[in-house]
Amino acid sequence: MHPYLIEMLACPACHDQLQWHIIERGDRHIETAEAQCKGCDTVYPVREGIGIFLTADLPREDLWEQVDSKLAQYLSTHPDVERQLMDVPLETLAPADQFFRAMILEERGDYAQAKTTADIARTTIYTQEYLACSDEQVNKALEYLSAVDGPIVDLASGLCHFVEKMARNLPHPIIATDFSPRVLRRDRRRLEFFGLYDNVSLLAFDARRTPFRDKAIKTLTTYQGLANIREPGSLLQELRRIVSDVFLVLSIFFPEDDAANKAAIDELGLASLLFRRPALAHFTEAGWEAKVIHSCFGQARPTPLGVVLDGAGIDALPVAETNLEWCTVEAKPATRLAHA
Repeated sequence: MHPYLIEMLACPACHDQLQWHIIERGDRHIETAEAQCKGCDTVYPVREGIGIFLTADLPREDLWEQVDSKLAQYLSTHPDVERQLMDVPLETLAPADQFFRAMILEERGDYAQAKTTADIARTTIYTQEYLACSDEQVNKALEYLSAVDGPIVDLASGLCHFVEKMARNLPHPIIATDFSPRVLRRDRRRLEFFGLYDNVSLLAFDARRTPFRDKAIKTLTTYQGLANIREPGSLLQELRRIVSDVFLVLSIFFPEDDAANKAAIDELGLASLLFRRPALAHFTEAGWEAKVIHSCFGQARPTPLGVVLDGAGIDALPVAETNLEWCTVEAKPATRLAHA
């Protein structure tokens, strides 16, 4: 993490000030440190350049670690399957297996080949309308962000695909965040390989309890991140606490009359943020002034399953063909809370 973040950070548990002990600095980043809360005495470490601000009281499942561990473990115990996945011409693999091959290549540090493989897989996993809308949404967001100033904090960055786009196209300092230190370590290696790490900081925390001071963030973004946060509860109120200017939300909304997908969304507990009308209502209730500033519609189909990795899936949604809306929502803190 970069030193400038020290002035933005606070204890995620009680919001009190942090006392910093910096142990190792790199050329640009703090590599190793400890931050102790002056109020509750909790200690938060910085390890491998990643600030880790996770609180013990919030339950969470590190799905990144589960997927990586299970896939690597499975291949290590099934060398015949590994050969079928990794040692054959790429074009002979089913699209989902191409995707899993890219995951393994990246885990092994072969980032250039992983990117090429993932790009090829993407063109057959998703419909052309899906890809066109996704690219249009990202490009519109980059155009919007080019006009802001100061650091950009990206929420629920995952594998940092949107962070990578920002790092390639914007001069701003960027803070990539996720609750999984494992995925952030992986992100660091990838960003370093492509020469994009200098301007990027990495923070691990749960979005429901962030380590930022009140109004510390001018610009917050998320790329399909809100729907991946389980049991969001008062998430939007917490984000309102830390944002002073704008929260730019890149999201996908499902039609509310889409019975098959609605049933699956309800079962996953994601209905509040995957349908446009209730999502915007939740923003209003949490004290935001939110409006859609870009929208694009496109056909989407369930992603295919693996053949070599028999039955292995990529995306949980959609479960049936549908017409999705790619929305960019501009949310600004309201001058008065909606319930006041």
